[in-house]
Amino acid sequence: MAELVYRPVIGAALTMFKALDLKIDTQGSHHIPREGGAVIVSNHISYLDFIFTGLAALPQKRLVRFMAKDSVFRHKVSGPLMRAMKHIPVDRAQGEHAYEHALRSLRAGEIVGVFPEATISQSFTLKSFKSGAARLAQEAGVPLIPMALWGTQRVWTKGRPRNFKRSHIPITIRVGEPMEAPADQFAGAITRRLRGRVQELLEAAQRAYPVRPKDAGDTWWVPAHLGGTAPTPEEVKAAEK
Repeated sequence: MAELVYRPVIGAALTMFKALDLKIDTQGSHHIPREGGAVIVSNHISYLDFIFTGLAALPQKRLVRFMAKDSVFRHKVSGPLMRAMKHIPVDRAQGEHAYEHALRSLRAGEIVGVFPEATISQSFTLKSFKSGAARLAQEAGVPLIPMALWGTQRVWTKGRPRNFKRSHIPITIRVGEPMEAPADQFAGAITRRLRGRVQELLEAAQRAYPVRPKDAGDTWWVPAHLGGTAPTPEEVKAAEK
């Protein structure tokens, strides 16, 4: 049932991206294993990141089961789709259930997608990583696959109107080499290395991005440290208080 639903959803997403004329540049998909479990770990800057992360696995003929907040599963439209595609609901008050669900999926040879920042980064920089992805990989005995996305924030992100016009927006995706998660190492140390790898991939994606802001009014999607007007991490934290 999962594949009967999942593949048409992928087809619909690809059709939408073609209609929007998104220029998707993906490198490193070969690092995703063709069989067996793995945890894909990506930065999070857009509501659509799970779709683009999933697209990166298609060349390897893999479908990704994402961990997502349980409110998405309660929605009358998205809920049945998410359940049919075997995604994993996360109730932050009872996170152990989602962890066990993800662990079973990994041991069954599935690929699980995780955004370890937990929420969208409004500064478009990496937030701190939670250690769940590393602990899952350790316990299941599977590799971690680091990934970075750039440009997705220009389509639909937190605090900005979505742009579903034919805007020719480039999307850059970089997938890194698998990282082992040895059971005899601290999950915190593995998480720090993992975050460093994602940071390297993010910087590579930013360097490869083919366009720059058109004018001073188009700098909102560029992080402050790169000369843009996106809020700094400190400003985001202050606004959340």
